[in-house]
Amino acid sequence: MKIGVPKEIKNHEYRVGLTPMAVVELSHRGHQVAIQTMAGDSIGFSDAQYREAGAQIIDSAADLFAWAEMIVKVKEPLAAERALLTPNHTLFTYLHLAPDTAQTQDLIKSGAVCIAYETVTNALGQLPLLAPMSEVAGRMSIQAGAHSLEKAQGGMGLLLGGVPGVEPATVVVIGAGVVGQNAVAMAVGTGADIVVLDKSLETLRLLDKQYGNRIKTVYSSKDSLERHVLSADLVIGAVLVPGAAAPKLVTRDLISRMKKGAVVVDVAIDQGGCFETSKATTHAEPTYVVDGVVHYCVANMPGAVARTSTMALTNATLPFVLALANKGAKQAMLDDAHLLNGLNVCRGQVTYKSVADDQGLAFVEPRLAVAQL
Repeated sequence: MKIGVPKEIKNHEYRVGLTPMAVVELSHRGHQVAIQTMAGDSIGFSDAQYREAGAQIIDSAADLFAWAEMIVKVKEPLAAERALLTPNHTLFTYLHLAPDTAQTQDLIKSGAVCIAYETVTNALGQLPLLAPMSEVAGRMSIQAGAHSLEKAQGGMGLLLGGVPGVEPATVVVIGAGVVGQNAVAMAVGTGADIVVLDKSLETLRLLDKQYGNRIKTVYSSKDSLERHVLSADLVIGAVLVPGAAAPKLVTRDLISRMKKGAVVVDVAIDQGGCFETSKATTHAEPTYVVDGVVHYCVANMPGAVARTSTMALTNATLPFVLALANKGAKQAMLDDAHLLNGLNVCRGQVTYKSVADDQGLAFVEPRLAVAQL
């Protein structure tokens, strides 16, 4: 199979779809890989390294898309990239379609087979291709929040852990999934006061067992959410409904009653965000202020640590890339129900129910759509 890896064009996005290690694995199995020139240059993966691994280098995205049968990316294709997709392509990348009607419509029109990392599952019901970036984003959320709390960044001027004689900041983490657990792990190390809210008592029990009295675990309800958000200096939004738009758990009214100079970090912004006042930002301009509350809503947080993120992501995606390349998209998905769960759009049909429901579109069962390939 001909596998193309374009250079990412999203603002401050330095990750790349495949590492040279992955190219070696694919080339060894007889597949052809093309990398757009300088796709990994900024994170230490040079064109020369890719050539040595067995890839060819193509100068332009247009030429690469025209050559490739499968496109492996990191972030969702922007409009210029979507215009290059055809029915001959299988696209394998993060899509986050639920809040993005323009992208959904363009992918439908393209006729391509579009598989989203974030909805591929495993035997435990987990999201193995979302997990690596959720781990990175969860850990980064505390760094970003701590920085945003500095007075020069618009925050109230708090050090998360305080100092002897001065109380630490209060960090509230909404959601105890992969993002939330990694946020907690980082926050514990700062010495902050930490409250974790979730509706899963089993998850809260596991966190309580792991951290003991270093954190507080609280069952998430309307009342407990309001009380703890209002007392917080830093709130991490870490909720996820797989493939669907994130629920708006923190209302505009609640934001208006928070401490002035408090910070919210919305890690769910790729799925529309879980704060009613959230709007996507970039690494170039990561924050804005609403009612005195600093909002950090960067939609590609792991892009800031692009080398670590690229290696972690490729470790997770490579087995699926190999399956798609070895068998072809149709057979690979028919053989693996978990990969089939990643199919969001197929030859003009929406095949992920949450996306169809959120956008009022017709839904087609993915296995039926794949059988028609």
